[in-house]
Amino acid sequence: MEEGVRLVQRFYIAEGFLDVVVDPPQYKFQEQTSEVDAVVPIHEGRQYFFGSISFSGRTIYGAEALRGQIVDLIQRPYTDARVEDIPRRLEAYYKTRGYYDVKVTATGAPEEAVNGRVPVEIVVSAGPVYYFDGVTVSGLQRLHPSFVTKRFTRLRGKTYSPDVLDERFRTLMKTGQFNLLQIKPVPVDEHLLRLDISAEEAKSKEFGFWVGFDTYEGALAGVQVGDRDLFGYGRPVTASIEVSQRSYKGEILYQDPFFFDTDFVFSARAYALTFNYDGYTKFELGGRFELSRKITKYDEAALIFSVRHVKITDSQIGPDFLLGPSGYLINSIGLTNTLDLRESPYVNPRGFLIGNTLDLASSALGSDIEYVRGTMRVGYYLPFGPKPLTPGVVEDQPTGTPFQRWFRQSSIAFGARVGILHSLTTSGAEEATAIPIDERFFNGGATTVRSFGERDLGPHDNHGHPVGGEFYTVFNVEYTFPIFGELQGAIFTDAGNLLPTSEDIGLNDMRYAIGAGLRYKLPVGPVRLDYGVNPDPRPDEDFGAFHFSFGFAF
Repeated sequence: MEEGVRLVQRFYIAEGFLDVVVDPPQYKFQEQTSEVDAVVPIHEGRQYFFGSISFSGRTIYGAEALRGQIVDLIQRPYTDARVEDIPRRLEAYYKTRGYYDVKVTATGAPEEAVNGRVPVEIVVSAGPVYYFDGVTVSGLQRLHPSFVTKRFTRLRGKTYSPDVLDERFRTLMKTGQFNLLQIKPVPVDEHLLRLDISAEEAKSKEFGFWVGFDTYEGALAGVQVGDRDLFGYGRPVTASIEVSQRSYKGEILYQDPFFFDTDFVFSARAYALTFNYDGYTKFELGGRFELSRKITKYDEAALIFSVRHVKITDSQIGPDFLLGPSGYLINSIGLTNTLDLRESPYVNPRGFLIGNTLDLASSALGSDIEYVRGTMRVGYYLPFGPKPLTPGVVEDQPTGTPFQRWFRQSSIAFGARVGILHSLTTSGAEEATAIPIDERFFNGGATTVRSFGERDLGPHDNHGHPVGGEFYTVFNVEYTFPIFGELQGAIFTDAGNLLPTSEDIGLNDMRYAIGAGLRYKLPVGPVRLDYGVNPDPRPDEDFGAFHFSFGFAF
């Protein structure tokens, strides 16, 4: 009870009741039962708020600009914790503008409060503007120091910014080369900052294996070996093999996270695979070369060139012309752009995701098949819980009814996708089969319209095998809610179509799904079990379909 009394007092103080008095509990024993009633007398007193905010010292910036950095704090009840957070906020504001040695103090005077409004005096000593200078590195064993120092070379002479350092730090940590990385700015002559970097390298050799199950591919297993620090230059190479009940895959992947010491990322992938689809089996041998770059913090673009040899090794598609060419070389060049505005994209995403792709296969590139293909996807993810408050601010504890607390743990997601594929050599009635079956779009399955089996929505041949199409749409809405611990439930509705030719596109022949599922949250994404019902099945369509898979549906 004494601890409870202290917690009650802390709660009142956090709400601005600085003069609150919580008396010791008063106990009353029930004669008829073993229960004890407890009464805690509380004398709230006045609730205090922030009053006038005054600035003094070498402030550099105007009072309104500085007040704007703390406006969310001073609109809440007055507490010592919020006063202590003011210097942290303002020092961060100055440091992002080069004032590395800034000092800020904030002093509240509750004893001078008028009508519950507490005046606060803020003293600023901005100091000089600092600039980046050289870099030193310690702690490296195998990795060449230039892998680290070249990431900071272009900063020399530029105004100090902790945001820039944080970005460089995150970029280096994402390479997987380090267990520990510390960057310490050290003042040197004439307002310069030398960056002293200490590092602890991660193990460069890696070995991994996995087993799993997918509704379409069945049981699967794979193994991967790699070296993240090839020849000491921080360029990873991995080789992997995966076997499932439908496929055999092998690939070698080389990555250069700083292509020619720039912010471009280069990757080269060579692979071979066989895959047994419903209706045909293919063998594919190819390579893919990708050059990507972050345009902004949230926007990434990539240029892709691919070379593939594809051969249909077995087919039950009939009549044969629905298969299209059965052996061909296809070379293509493409562009992708991804704008990812989501917060926490792998666990509890919030915000927009927009992606576009455009690729061209042409005889000018040595391709046997010529086409242009484009896709677009838009997603919006909305958790119903509030966003976390700014660090350093006392957060309110969850309140409301049990239903309200449960609802705040739920979320809703919206998705839309569209794709079009068009032959550059054929038009008219033959256009629908001029492009090989393996290059066409397919629809239906765990990530599209979930009332259909994988690839089972759309045109079929005489034997019931899917033959794909040149235009598709997918629309999804999914509501996810908590059940117990990391286990979640979901209800969803999907819609989409797949049309045989790009010369007749639209929203006709739409198919639908209504369903429910389970999710188990993992740090890298959920494991999903879904069942989608077809609300209007045609004679050749199933009532619904089960899907077991990993990752988000869209």
